Amino acid sequence: MTDVRDAVRERYAEAATAVSNRSTEAAAFESSGCCGSDPSDSCCGGSAVFGPGLYRSSEASELPEEAVLASLGCGNPIAVAELHEGETVLDLGSGGGIDVLLSARRVGPSGKAYGLDMTDEMLQLANKNKAEAGAENVEFLKGYIEEIPLPDSSVDVIISNCVINLASDKEAVFSEMHRVLRPGGRIGISDVVASNALSSAERAERGSFVGCIAGALSLSEYEDGLTRAGFSRVDISITHDVADGMHSAIVRALKSDG
Repeated sequence: MTDVRDAVRERYAEAATAVSNRSTEAAAFESSGCCGSDPSDSCCGGSAVFGPGLYRSSEASELPEEAVLASLGCGNPIAVAELHEGETVLDLGSGGGIDVLLSARRVGPSGKAYGLDMTDEMLQLANKNKAEAGAENVEFLKGYIEEIPLPDSSVDVIISNCVINLASDKEAVFSEMHRVLRPGGRIGISDVVASNALSSAERAERGSFVGCIAGALSLSEYEDGLTRAGFSRVDISITHDVADGMHSAIVRALKSDG
């Protein structure tokens, strides 16, 4: 697990530094997303299936440019999270903060938006974007998504954008999500999933952990993992293909009231 974490941390630190420096590297990260600096040799295949292009122009225009440039996700969880005024939302793997800042606007001053990330460079960038956006109901936390640094039953909604597939211990992530959600809470996340027919070896052939592919669960594995963690009404909807047999998907589930 440490090797995977280190590789992911290094990749995302480079992305944050590139955006912060506004170097020529930033354009490469913007076009390639989490796939790698050469999109022709990655899960992206050179197409716009990762990154800022998955947000509507009206959403992007609300935020600091560096928050948008630092988006490395595979979807737009805000579009399906159905956030309401006064709710507390947690973004796992919050990166430069785009989804946290968008969430903060939707939950309003009476709500709260947390972002959790393990990369110092991304947290520094996110806090810069928070200050530029004047988002007073936002807090960025340092930590791992397998060990969420929040109390039990403390959030209403969990979002995440192409991050859980990068975790080595997904069972721990699912368990932690269930722990921190309040009864009746929900998840609305974007992630990469594999077709049920693909073996682990076949997934590995399509990309690296850092490229969002090798670590992806199959559709059935994802559903089973969430169910074992205690979630109900699990729904996984494919939105677009990112490689042969690999898909971006929206994942929804509920924590029961009991």
